Amino acid sequence: MKIVVHAVGRMKAGPERELADRYFDRFGKSGPAVGLDFAGIVETPESRAQTATERKREEGRALQGQLQAGAALMLLDERGRAFTSEELAGRIGLMRDDGRKALVVAIGGADGHDQSLRDQAELVVSFGALTWPHQLVRVMLGEQLYRAATILSGHPYHRS
Repeated sequence: MKIVVHAVGRMKAGPERELADRYFDRFGKSGPAVGLDFAGIVETPESRAQTATERKREEGRALQGQLQAGAALMLLDERGRAFTSEELAGRIGLMRDDGRKALVVAIGGADGHDQSLRDQAELVVSFGALTWPHQLVRVMLGEQLYRAATILSGHPYHRS
């Protein structure tokens, strides 16, 4: 299953980018052994619309343009469900095992995701009730995707 990360906003150079790149690289190398192929990160600019509703709608349309027919959608959102790493790996593994060809993991803009995206998402995942800077969310997502691959492969990186 191909996994694509869709992110609103650009990642600036610096230690956060280096760490995110390191985890996405690890995921890219370990994922194929368990049927998860990292297809990269698609960045779209933040909307400059006047209202939060308009910004979310514009950013949502940009994401809709990236979704292939039959792709699963996972949104990162502080109002989503908090999964353990094992649960998240299990859900990703189930999508893969159910024959899903692609999974798009979306990091929204500062205003969050449009309701239309929330309605079609298979998973809405929270990294906690706290608000995180987008740079750190990318680091955490890269690490969790890498961790999911190691959990699915039985690698000792993840220990309970």
